[in-house]
Amino acid sequence: MKTRPHRGPQEAVVRPSESGSGAPAPAGPALPGPRLARVILRVALFSYLFITMLNIVSSSLGPVADAWAVAALVAVFLLQLRHSSAGAARRPRCEIALTLGTQFLLTYLPLLVYHAQWGALGGFLSGSLLLLLPSRLAWSLYAAVGLSMLVPPLLNHQGIVDSVYLCQSTLLTGLVVYGLSRLSEVIGELVDAHGELARLAVVRERLRFARDLHDLLGFSLSAITLKSELLHRLIPAQPERALQEVDDILAISRQSLADVRRVASGFRDMSLDQEVGSAASVLRAADVVVEVETAAVPLDRQVENALAAVLREAVTNVLRHSKATRCSIRVAAERDSVVLAVVNNGASTERRAPSPHGGSGLANLALRLREIGGSLDSGTLPDDSFRVRASAPTSDPAAAPPAAP
Repeated sequence: MKTRPHRGPQEAVVRPSESGSGAPAPAGPALPGPRLARVILRVALFSYLFITMLNIVSSSLGPVADAWAVAALVAVFLLQLRHSSAGAARRPRCEIALTLGTQFLLTYLPLLVYHAQWGALGGFLSGSLLLLLPSRLAWSLYAAVGLSMLVPPLLNHQGIVDSVYLCQSTLLTGLVVYGLSRLSEVIGELVDAHGELARLAVVRERLRFARDLHDLLGFSLSAITLKSELLHRLIPAQPERALQEVDDILAISRQSLADVRRVASGFRDMSLDQEVGSAASVLRAADVVVEVETAAVPLDRQVENALAAVLREAVTNVLRHSKATRCSIRVAAERDSVVLAVVNNGASTERRAPSPHGGSGLANLALRLREIGGSLDSGTLPDDSFRVRASAPTSDPAAAPPAAP
C-alpha cells in the first residue's frame, strides 16, 4: 500500500485498522487538505489588504499616494505569507528580526500619510508577533500593538469610538491571522501523521507475517529435516518403517503448506492438544524420551494460539540447539492462568545443527504473550537442562467485554 503525505481537499486520509492487519478503515468525511488551508489563508490576507486599499482610494489622496500604498501593501502581503508559512518560527533569529523590523516600519510609517485608513495593517503585525516570538513576549507585544492603534484616530480628530474600533479590529485581525496560519500548519502535520500511521500499519503487518511464519514453519521444517535424516538411515535396514516415516514427512509437508496459507489469509488458529501430540511424536522420532502431562483447561483462541506457538518454538530449539535425550512437556492450570513448561537436558553440549542465521523466535513469542497479558521466561537450569516456561490468562483480556459503568 502506498501513501502520500499530502492530499487534495477531496481525498480521504487512509487510517490503519485497529486490528493491525494493515487494511484501511472505512473512510469518513474528507478532511481539508493542506493546499486548501493555505488557499483560505491567502484569500483572507488578500481580503484584508483589499479593504485597506479601498479605504485609501476613497480618501482621494492622489495617484502617487495610491501607488505607494499599493507597493507597501504588496510588500506587507509577501512578508505576511513568509511569517505564516510552516516552520517560520524556526528560522534564524537575525532573519526573523529583519522581516519583523521591516513589517514594523511598513505598519507605522505610512500612518503619517494615510492615518487611520492604514490602521488595519496593525493586525498583520500583531499576528506575525504571535507566530514568530516566544509566547509571553509575543502576547505582550500583541497587546501593545493593539493599544497603539488608539492613537491615530485621536490625532485625526475622529473621536474615541473610532479609536476603540481601530484597536479592537487590530486585535481581532491579529487573532484571525494567527489562527488561520496555525490551522494551516496543523492540518499539514495531521495529514503527514496519518500517512505515517498508514506506513507503520504496513510495517506492523510485515512483522506480524514474519513472526507467524517463523513460529509456524520453524518447527515443521526442523521436523522434516529430522525425519529425512532418519529415513536416510532406515531405508537399507528397515524399509517398512521407512515408508511410515515417508507418510509422516508428507503429512508434515501438507500441514506446513496449510500453515502458510493460513498466515497469508490472517487465520492462524492452532490446537494446543494437537501441537503437544505432534511435538511428542517428533521428539520420539529423534530418540528423545518424552514425558507429557496436560490438564484440560478451556482456553481463549488467542491464548491457545500463543501457547501452541511457544510449544512449537521450544521443541524446535530442542531439536536444533541441543542434544537432548529427555524432554518433559507440562500444561497446568494455576488460578486464572495456564502454564506451559518445556524442559530438556543436553543444553550444555554443542548444538545439533549450527546455523549462521540466528533466530528471534522466543523474543517474538514473549512479545505476543505480553500482548495478551502473559509472560515468557527461558534459561538454563543448574542441572544443565533448559526450560521454557510460558504463562498466560485463560482468556484474552483484550477480548473481554468492557465493564458496566
